[in-house]
Amino acid sequence: MEVKINGNGTYFAGIKGIGHYVPENIVTNDDLAKKINTTNEWISTKIGVKTRRIASEHEALSDIAYEASKRALANAKIKPEEIDLIILSRLDPDHLDPPTSCLVQSLLGAKNAATFDIAIGGCAGSVYSLAIATDFVKSGACRNVLAISGDVNSRNIIDWSDRQTCCFFGDGIAATVVSRIKEDKGIKSYQLKVDGSKYDVIIMPIGGSRTPITEKNVNSRERYVVMNNREVWNFATTVGPQIVKDVTAIAGKEVSELDWVIFHQANKNIIRNNMNTLGLPMEKTYTTIEKYGNTGGASVLLTLSEAVETGLVKTGDKIALAAFGAGLAWGGLYLEWCAEEDFI
Repeated sequence: MEVKINGNGTYFAGIKGIGHYVPENIVTNDDLAKKINTTNEWISTKIGVKTRRIASEHEALSDIAYEASKRALANAKIKPEEIDLIILSRLDPDHLDPPTSCLVQSLLGAKNAATFDIAIGGCAGSVYSLAIATDFVKSGACRNVLAISGDVNSRNIIDWSDRQTCCFFGDGIAATVVSRIKEDKGIKSYQLKVDGSKYDVIIMPIGGSRTPITEKNVNSRERYVVMNNREVWNFATTVGPQIVKDVTAIAGKEVSELDWVIFHQANKNIIRNNMNTLGLPMEKTYTTIEKYGNTGGASVLLTLSEAVETGLVKTGDKIALAAFGAGLAWGGLYLEWCAEEDFI
């Protein structure tokens, strides 16, 4: 699916507010080395992670989503009751039913908002949720949409005895407020893609209707995410640069015009490789993998949020976002950063 945002809809859409949240608990590489066969040097060199944040036993998905959402609303300078729709992209909800977005709506006091959850391979969820939010605003159905993406990866997704997965991940979440703008600025294009033939490259084999959890398999490692790391590298280094090229071209721009490229924070070496493939210097990207690890569906928007918070992103900056994950699913989005006065 490829979409160019133009005047065929009722409105244009842009990011009015953005915020993120990571838990306070910090786990270092040395902490992991006390429990599994690894070293700080190996993790830092091979993946790029130095520390990651892990949720407390009292923090569920709704709790961290609420914190990020409050920050996004404050950044957008709007009240909870002004939100028309809440979209939550996640892997591990508070409960299988009802949707966690319903609880987030209640916690925020967003009494006028409809809600739904989406699940698209975790890591690609940031771009998918943002694209869906854009279309709801562009159509005129909504004035303000809150798009949230992230997970408590540490609880039911990661096997902390498996070096091939646990060294990568951390917990975190990000939220954006997508709102109407008065002219052709903001979010200009997106692309969403899936290759279902690679369904088992990143997979949690046990726990669904195909293979339910039973007394016999409840302690199996296959309850947690299993990755073919070589396949993931090949996938990420192929689709990552290509989707940046695609969404930039769909928007009628050149890659050389980009001010920022924000990749999914899967591996620092993948990011370096992808920037090199694009012919862009590392100064045109921003990374958070060093201190937060791979935060799954949060990572792209969390990284953008921190870049905005630190003052690096300026009005008019041309930005490409690229996310990829299980499915195999990937998505990209091109936007131009708006000023406060651009919104209506």
